[in-house]
Amino acid sequence: MPLERPVINSSVPHSARIWNYWLGGKDHYEIDEEVGDQIASANPEILDIAVAQRAFLVRAVEYLVGEAGIRQFLDVGTGLPTANNTHEVAQRLVPETRIVYVDHDPVVLAHASALLTSTPEGATDYIDADLRDPEAILEQAAKTLDFTQPVALILLGITAHITDDAVYDIVGRLLNALPSGSYLVLCDDTEVLNPQQMREMIEQWNAASDNPRINRSPEELARFFEGLELLDPGVVSVSQWRPSQSGEPTAEVDDFGAVARKP
Repeated sequence: MPLERPVINSSVPHSARIWNYWLGGKDHYEIDEEVGDQIASANPEILDIAVAQRAFLVRAVEYLVGEAGIRQFLDVGTGLPTANNTHEVAQRLVPETRIVYVDHDPVVLAHASALLTSTPEGATDYIDADLRDPEAILEQAAKTLDFTQPVALILLGITAHITDDAVYDIVGRLLNALPSGSYLVLCDDTEVLNPQQMREMIEQWNAASDNPRINRSPEELARFFEGLELLDPGVVSVSQWRPSQSGEPTAEVDDFGAVARKP
């Protein structure tokens, strides 16, 4: 059944469209460009973070499919489709890979058809659900994914939208449903390199958006991986996680993350 396209308010800035603007996408409006430029003016590093985070996703998925043998992905808080979405990277390597995207954003829902262009051998699905309701996510994802087999859970830049410690329990409930051999890929913004600029960015973001965020320290991000087997190099700036040899920029950015295996 085709996804219903919701009504979008183009006069109010939206975090997903702002992020799309920073990544060079086309799914945004003038108000998003205006607010995106304001935030980037206060913190130019956000543009590097957007690019580095997407590159981290690509490298992590390539590792998981090509080396770890993962054939299923649960990508929560996927955001608007841009280049190198999870299913595109995974199915280029193994066409049979199955991917479920999750977001509760009406803007993303309106463009979700771009996330459903699976290979004939594999499958993709889009779930309109909130990270705060992990049981609903798992129930719907089970229609596409086999939870008796390993799954890679991807949480990029999404945990910051849950601004209290309840987020650790929520992520834990998702991980508890996944079998041994599954993986967690997670990253989010920090205040390690440019704390003042990163705090100012959060203030501007929260003033402009209806979806507030916080920055967490690398130590706070490491809590998400407790009980898991961290892959080298551990929790690091995403640009430092197994950088490619293709000349890709590797300067550190204030966005830290890791990949870990569930024993």
